Amino acid sequence: TESLTLATFTPEQIDELYGQHTAETGQRFQDAALERVSYWTGGQPWLVNAIARECVEKICGKDFAREVTADMVDQAAYDIILRRDVHIDSLLARLCEPRVQRIVQPVITGEGFTGTNLDDDLQYVLDMGLLKHDEEKRLVPANRIYAEVFLRTLSLDYQAKAQYDIPAPPWIQDDGLDMNGLLKGFQAFWRENSEMFTAQKHDYPEALPHLVLMGFLQRVVNGGGRIVRDASLGRRRLDILVEFRKGRYPIEVKLAGNSSRQEALKQLADYVDKCGQGTGWLVTCDRTPGKSWKARLTWKTVKQDGKTLHLVGI
Repeated sequence: TESLTLATFTPEQIDELYGQHTAETGQRFQDAALERVSYWTGGQPWLVNAIARECVEKICGKDFAREVTADMVDQAAYDIILRRDVHIDSLLARLCEPRVQRIVQPVITGEGFTGTNLDDDLQYVLDMGLLKHDEEKRLVPANRIYAEVFLRTLSLDYQAKAQYDIPAPPWIQDDGLDMNGLLKGFQAFWRENSEMFTAQKHDYPEALPHLVLMGFLQRVVNGGGRIVRDASLGRRRLDILVEFRKGRYPIEVKLAGNSSRQEALKQLADYVDKCGQGTGWLVTCDRTPGKSWKARLTWKTVKQDGKTLHLVGI
């Protein structure tokens, strides 16, 4: 099939495009801002233009004397994510299609894809521009904005459920979050509600624990922080970075039994280091039929490569 999407811009082409605006108005995009545009959009043409418009017209109020900074680009990206313009809504509608679910679900969970590159469903998703292959040939969301929108939207139902079950999040502190307390709260929430969740029909059943956790986290940090999500096929995990006030909290989510303990610890320690932190959390979902809650709800704290890692079983 012929691709339905426009070719993506390279970083050099983004610089050239934004340079045209600078030549016409004198308003400059800082180098760090241009890097953030590439980071968020992956060169997707509509998003590249949307971020420029958001920065120039709304954040700067068409004051061309103001330079556009990296922080402004980040704010523009989150405004687009929250607003869900028609372009993004049209892509979200595709997530309900079974052939799209078949490809996207293992990207969320990080599991291996059982098809081949000749798979019609895979080609369909690639042609729509929902996913792409990265430099290591892994299947990933086409850009950071799509990844945020997809995962945030798919977890909305569970966020609404958490709204009723968390009267006033007790884990919010002056300088950040009590992440240990928060995840222990999630263990209790999962024990109380998982049977109800699994009994319902879901478009992405294998990704259920990942989506419920994201909904729970989003409910807690709404208005005071951000959640940065990183999903890709073949890594067998979902990376989440919670940013709240002065704190940054790296979390990995995975299904039990698809990697060795040592491999999982090494992966998490590397992710914690990448985030510039000293502590991280690994949430592992064990869906073994008949396994007791006492055996599933576990908590261990270990050291790996100088990092403190909390292993959270659900």
